Amino acid sequence: MILFEKFGQHQPLNRQAERYAREGVPISLSTMADAVGASCKVLDPLLRRVEAHVMAAQRVHGDDTTVPVLAKGQTEVGRIWVYVRDDRPFGGSDPPAAIFYYSRDRCGEHPQGHLANYSGILQADAFSGYTKLYEPERSPGLIEEASCWAHARRPFFIEADVEKHARRKAAGKTSVLSPIAMEVLRMIDELFEIERTINGQSAEQRRAVRQVHSTPLTAALRVYLKEQHPKLPRAHDLAKGMNYILKRWTSFTRFLDDGRVCLSNNAAERAVRGIALGRKSWLFCGSDRGGQRAAAMYSLIVTAKMNDIDPQAWLADVLARINDHPASKLDELLPWNWRKLAVSQAEAA
Repeated sequence: MILFEKFGQHQPLNRQAERYAREGVPISLSTMADAVGASCKVLDPLLRRVEAHVMAAQRVHGDDTTVPVLAKGQTEVGRIWVYVRDDRPFGGSDPPAAIFYYSRDRCGEHPQGHLANYSGILQADAFSGYTKLYEPERSPGLIEEASCWAHARRPFFIEADVEKHARRKAAGKTSVLSPIAMEVLRMIDELFEIERTINGQSAEQRRAVRQVHSTPLTAALRVYLKEQHPKLPRAHDLAKGMNYILKRWTSFTRFLDDGRVCLSNNAAERAVRGIALGRKSWLFCGSDRGGQRAAAMYSLIVTAKMNDIDPQAWLADVLARINDHPASKLDELLPWNWRKLAVSQAEAA
């Protein structure tokens, strides 16, 4: 309960201690902190298996978010990184999973270290720290960049937000909808509409549909962007948005020839959303070690959720049995296998 409340519901240990004391179960803060540390150590073998599973994927989604870290007299801005394996959009049968890492800063050396042994497709934003990962001669193998159309869409959506425009007009403020933004947004939204019809189909089926319907649409979009870009001031937000797409056209259109690629990086953004919401509750990590523990527990809890497993029930059962569980059968305790284990035990009973 302490682990799930802290990392699944984002309730700091001091608030938990106060609540438990009111319920007649006083637990000291140091005892709770020791329990978190001990649990992370005990669960580390499962964490390593989750990590290996994610890094064996044909395609991973990557993202990061800020996490304040307590320092002398202030807080510094650390980072929580996430890599998500989810093959379900292209009909994959392997279970989804997520692995999180913590760092004190956002240097490119961190994702380069995380993905040092990975080769495949990386679906992520245009963070410069990923650049070295895409080098053709990279060892142990090539990582192909796949850009996120949801990121590309945002500046155009801002300029074509009908509801925001109506609110500004109602308030007596000047507001003009951009016809250029509206047209770009229409074409991008049409790409997403095509994707909805093929979600969950095999990679080959997705590629076939994209070749017929998405290829001419992206070609028309590129022509339109090149026509409209010279008409805009260089510093205009729409011009910047167009540059963002045109300079990365190869990675933005990789999905046309590879059915494994998604149109967006939403899988990774969903994984870090809880951290972004939780920051208002826990405010900061107490130390680098606290950040590392948080990353470990986020990995296990988010992976359990992705497999439709109750994280608290899973943690309670695994912590109760892992000490006596054969090391050769640890895979049985992974979230996606735990459901099968629970069912088989219920049937035996």
